[in-house]
Amino acid sequence: MKNHWKNARIPAIDEKMGSAAQTYIHSLTKPVGSLGRLEALAVSLASMTKERFPIVFPPGVLIFAADHGIVSEGVSAYPQEVTSQMVRNFLNGGAAINVFSKQIGAKLNIVDIGIAADIDSQTLISRKVRYGTANFLVEDAMTREDAEQAVDAGYQTAKEMIKSGVKCLIPGEMGIGNTTASSAVVAVVSGEKVGTLVGTGTGIKKEKLQVKKEVIQKALELRKPNADDPVDILSKVGGLEIAGMAGAMLAASSSRIPILVDGFIASTAALIAKMICSRSADYMIMGHRSVEPGHTMLIKLLEKEPILDLGMRLGEGSGAAVAFPILLSASLMINEMATFEKAQISAKNQEGETRLVYK
Repeated sequence: MKNHWKNARIPAIDEKMGSAAQTYIHSLTKPVGSLGRLEALAVSLASMTKERFPIVFPPGVLIFAADHGIVSEGVSAYPQEVTSQMVRNFLNGGAAINVFSKQIGAKLNIVDIGIAADIDSQTLISRKVRYGTANFLVEDAMTREDAEQAVDAGYQTAKEMIKSGVKCLIPGEMGIGNTTASSAVVAVVSGEKVGTLVGTGTGIKKEKLQVKKEVIQKALELRKPNADDPVDILSKVGGLEIAGMAGAMLAASSSRIPILVDGFIASTAALIAKMICSRSADYMIMGHRSVEPGHTMLIKLLEKEPILDLGMRLGEGSGAAVAFPILLSASLMINEMATFEKAQISAKNQEGETRLVYK
C-alpha cells in the first residue's frame, strides 16, 4: 500500500507576498482598512497561493461518506442506513450541499470511503477502505493500516480534483455517528472533559445525549488512544471520512490551494491534518462557527477565526460553501478594484497631504 501523503511536502506560506498584497490593498480606492476582514483574507490568500492577485474560483467541494459502528450504541437520532440514503440524495442533487455548490459554481464530487453498503452509481467515486468502522466501544474503530489508507484515499482524490483546476478546496462529509467519533477525537487531543465537548449532533434528545457522553467516556478509557499520534487516534476512535478529509487537506496545502474548513467534523479532520503536518493549518480558513460545543475547542486548537456564525450544524461542507462568497469577495477586491493612481483619485495621508498612495 502506497501512502502518498507521507511524502507530501507542504511549503511555508509566502509572507513577503502577503506583505506585497497588503501594500497593494492600501493603494486601492478606499480608506485604509475600510474593508475590514476582507483585506486580511486577501493577504492570507496571497501568502498561501504565492500570488499577489490570488484566485479562488472555481471552488471544489469534496464530500467523503462513511459509516460508524458506534451508532449501534444509540448515539444518533438516525439509523445507519441514512448515510447511504443521503449519499443517493447527493447524487440526485437534492441536498443542501448540492444547492450551495450550484450557487457558488463549485465542482462537486462525492466519495464512498467507507459506506456500510454498496451504491451503484456512475458518478460516485469509489475509494472504499472498508464497510464502515467497528463499534469503538467494543473494539478499535479500524486498523492502523485502514486509517492510513483512508488518509491516502483522501489525499489522492483531492490531488485529482486540484489537477482539474479547482482553486479552493471545501472538504465535507456524510456519516451517521460522526459527531460521536469527532467528539472522541477532540477529547483525546484537548484533554478536556467529554461532557463539555459533546453536542446533540443530528438532534438527539436529552436522554440520548447522556448516553452519548457515557459511551465516549467509556470508549476512551478502553481504547486509550495516544494523544500525540493522529493515526492511532483515527484507528481507535475516528472515522474513515475524517481521515479522508484530513488527507484531502494535506493534498491542498501541498499544492498551495486554500482550504475552506466547514464545521465540527471537518474541523476535527483539520486538527488531524495539523497534527500530521503543522504547516497544513497555514492554508486553512475557518468557514463558520458550528453550534456543536466541541467546535469551540477546535477553533481554539486550530487558532482560526470563523468567517460566519449562523447557528449552523448540518455538515456536508454546507457552512463553508455558504462562506465561500466572502472569500471570493476578498479575491475580487484585490484583483479588480482600481488603485488611486489608476483611477486618478488623490488621497490624503495622515499628515493631511494630498498624494497618490501607491506608485
